[in-house]
Amino acid sequence: MKLFSLLILLFLPLLLICSQTEWKILPGTGQLAVIESSHSMFPNPKRMSGHTYKDSLYSFKGHYNDSSTAVFIPENFVPGDSIDLVFYFHGWRNNIHKSLEKFKLLEQFSRSAKNAVLVFPQGPKNAPDSFGGKLEEKGVFKNLVNDVLEFLRSEKKTCAAKPDRIILSGHSGAFRVISFILNRGGLTEHISEVYLFDGLYGQLQKFAYWLCNSSGRLINIITPNGGTKYTSDEFLADLTDWNIQYYKHEKNEISADELKKERIIFIYTDQGHSEIINPYFKLFLKTSGLKTF
Repeated sequence: MKLFSLLILLFLPLLLICSQTEWKILPGTGQLAVIESSHSMFPNPKRMSGHTYKDSLYSFKGHYNDSSTAVFIPENFVPGDSIDLVFYFHGWRNNIHKSLEKFKLLEQFSRSAKNAVLVFPQGPKNAPDSFGGKLEEKGVFKNLVNDVLEFLRSEKKTCAAKPDRIILSGHSGAFRVISFILNRGGLTEHISEVYLFDGLYGQLQKFAYWLCNSSGRLINIITPNGGTKYTSDEFLADLTDWNIQYYKHEKNEISADELKKERIIFIYTDQGHSEIINPYFKLFLKTSGLKTF
């Protein structure tokens, strides 16, 4: 009986991600599955009683009990010995399915022509909260990546046992979970790029440490009224003090050549807070170092 219980504990994560998984075929785009993993952001002990924001309680049930992670494979994907991954994290009052539809993330990803897999963990669901849940803990991001790869192997989508390049991207409040993954996730050496869509609200030391200790590319896109202009200006002032070169762009349009040339890019637009993901997500990916089809 004890041996049986031990086996259940050992194989529970695999059982969670492999049970009753169905692929949704999107003609001309790719295929999408939603898995469950014990290393997803939630549930987390710090939100078992929910979260209160401006006198409103966002309960555990419905906001912090969803351990879903979406996995998308573009139509022309070619499997190899290793695999490039792009993680996307949503912002406040959002969820996986709403973000996929509103920002056309799958279409953008597919049209970027990158031979990679998109991974989208569920964050605080429809809640005004930047908390990254279990992904703020040491090594949990690495475990989630292993779960995703194990799932893909079990579905015969890849034979890769390890990731190659990893891109972290996110909108608005996603800055927090991204910053913790950079420092504590366990795969920092694989993270080649970070995209912040109007999301540099804080955790500047974590982003600065990553920039100073890696060759990774950071693209931060800022809107006039999204609340990130002040912190972005402060961050650029720090980079100037540290003699770290950056590129400041103050137009909506930016060329692929400009994006390829620079490592640290701050784009100041006059667009709205939710208008910058499409089509910039596709453009940033097209100029990334990920493998192409």
